[in-house]
Amino acid sequence: MLQQAFNGLVSGAFYALLALGLAVIFGMLGVVNLAHGAFYMLGAFGAFIALDSFGMNFWLSLVLVPLLLGVAGIVLERLFIRRLTPLDPLYNFLFTFGLALILQDLMKRRYGVNSQPYPRPSQLGGTIDLGLFTYPTYQVFVLGASLLVCGAVWVVLTRTRVGMIVRASTERPELTRALGIDVGRWVTPVFGFGVALAGFAGVLAAPMRAVNPLMGADLIIVVFAVVVIGGLGSVFGSVIAGFAVGVVTALGNFYVPALSQTLVFILMAAVLLWRPAGLFGREEAFR
Repeated sequence: MLQQAFNGLVSGAFYALLALGLAVIFGMLGVVNLAHGAFYMLGAFGAFIALDSFGMNFWLSLVLVPLLLGVAGIVLERLFIRRLTPLDPLYNFLFTFGLALILQDLMKRRYGVNSQPYPRPSQLGGTIDLGLFTYPTYQVFVLGASLLVCGAVWVVLTRTRVGMIVRASTERPELTRALGIDVGRWVTPVFGFGVALAGFAGVLAAPMRAVNPLMGADLIIVVFAVVVIGGLGSVFGSVIAGFAVGVVTALGNFYVPALSQTLVFILMAAVLLWRPAGLFGREEAFR
């Protein structure tokens, strides 16, 4: 049971990183970014291309690929998202959905539908003795890296002036504007940051999971459920829900395999029946 729970924490590490980016983007822009899974996929492919074409090792890719995707997210927000934000939210919904399909098809055209191999870094090979069981070193690193990044984001959001402005703009944008803070100037870097988080998760996933054009599409539906469970626009709720959903689904897959594909959605329905705004969402936003 403990080993399955640890498996769930590792899966939850990816959910938490992706949900964190989605929550920040939705909270500040009100945009349901359906291309988030595609950026996750591009992170994994970015690491693969960097190694295959330029001989770039995993550690350098872990830094450069998210940065490049973050810059791409900034350009995307300035050229398209910003122009569509004043319109009906459906426009950005459809735009990001179409963008996800375009990115997936471009990668399919170049690399096909077969998975591309990406080796684990030699420094993280083997296993670690965790006392009651041994566990692959790389998976332990993934969990630690996710906790470190989420923890660093938490410190920035709660202990710095910039972080407090971003958090206020994310969770209470109208009140923040009323206090004289220009929320619009923070939109572009926050969107880029959310995209960079997806890219970071993709690079982490490359040595663990199959690098293929549909890897983001298979994951993003679960991540949206995680964001809903945590509470739309709640940064901390999304992270906590990400790890919790990972553990619950891993244990459910082990004990109730018949529900393996639907357990997260059953959990989401149960949470919404109890709290329509999600575990950490604001009830007044739904009144």
